Amino acid sequence: STPQILLGLFVLSCQGQHHHPHQQHQQHQQHQNVNNIPRDDKPDHHRHEEHRETSTWIPIIKYNKEQSEDGSYKTEYETGNSIIHEETGFLKDFETNPNGVLVQHGQYSYQSPEGTLVNVQYTADENGFRATGDHIPTPPAIPEEIQKGLDQIYAGIKLQQERLEQRAKTDPDFARKLEERRVANQNGQYIGLLENQ
Repeated sequence: STPQILLGLFVLSCQGQHHHPHQQHQQHQQHQNVNNIPRDDKPDHHRHEEHRETSTWIPIIKYNKEQSEDGSYKTEYETGNSIIHEETGFLKDFETNPNGVLVQHGQYSYQSPEGTLVNVQYTADENGFRATGDHIPTPPAIPEEIQKGLDQIYAGIKLQQERLEQRAKTDPDFARKLEERRVANQNGQYIGLLENQ
């Protein structure tokens, strides 16, 4: 019957778990390595215990952060492996963002694996992140013909924008659609052309 089968399984499982405490401790010691990570139950006579460092401790020699009530800040730190970093930041009023834009200026330096000192200066603001440094490749000059083509494209975009804004001054419905498009573009969406609407 079912109760007898369950009782039999219970007795068998209890017997299987019964070990002498000293034997359990020896088994536990045999199956642990120096890092207390359990090993496979199968002995591996070819395995060598090697202690490997996975990271190096680097001290922080200097750390300073000043935070002002207006949101501006200044921070600097230096590490034991000669990394030096300084940064300032402040909130800047920006017409399309009522909360302002965080502007950050900073510089950092470190020693490359080849032993060269690398210096980087950067700015991050409404125009994105821009870094300068001797190690950063300089792009080649744009050929004159390509630059003329780009100038024509930019002039066409500017002219189209001026036409849209002019139409928005006389057409309130169009002005609303133009504002919706501006907000959508700011959020990374694309509505499409408005000139024919």
